[in-house]
Amino acid sequence: MQRLGPGGTVAPRLRVTCLLLLVAHLLTVGWLMLRPRTVPWVPAPNLEPLASISAELSHGPWEAVRELGGGLLLLAPLGVLLPLAAGRLNVSPLASLARTVFAGAMISLTVELLQTAVPGQVPDVDTVLLNTVGVALAHLAVVPGLRSRLRRREERRGGRTPRITRVGPAPQADVLSGSRTYL
Repeated sequence: MQRLGPGGTVAPRLRVTCLLLLVAHLLTVGWLMLRPRTVPWVPAPNLEPLASISAELSHGPWEAVRELGGGLLLLAPLGVLLPLAAGRLNVSPLASLARTVFAGAMISLTVELLQTAVPGQVPDVDTVLLNTVGVALAHLAVVPGLRSRLRRREERRGGRTPRITRVGPAPQADVLSGSRTYL
């Protein structure tokens, strides 16, 4: 079982594991999204919000689920890995969600901007929107419950390690009282 570190933080071993998974996931996303593709024809970049989402919805429900679901799931693990890599348990849920969604949006935007220089890859503003929504949904689905579970585990163990307050000098005592009397 994971022990909680001082101050309501996740154990360092869990934080390091999440950080390694985060790096592995980002490397995989970078490899998938930034490798050159050989295609005979490349469409124009989509800079109009919700245009490609509505086009996918017009192709039918199964095609839309496949295409839009991929956009939602691509960066969704960031919604869980970023807060756990930070390791704080006692944090405002709204602030945690805002930080995580902002970081996910910036990572998605960076990937889309880097795609402009890669042959065969086409930047799409709707991909940024879908990736950001995926990060938010994953965060909302997993992180609050996981944090409360880790906090309950901490409380069952008796909370944090008690800290000893500063100890002052002991009161003067007659060590030999009772055995000898001095005049």
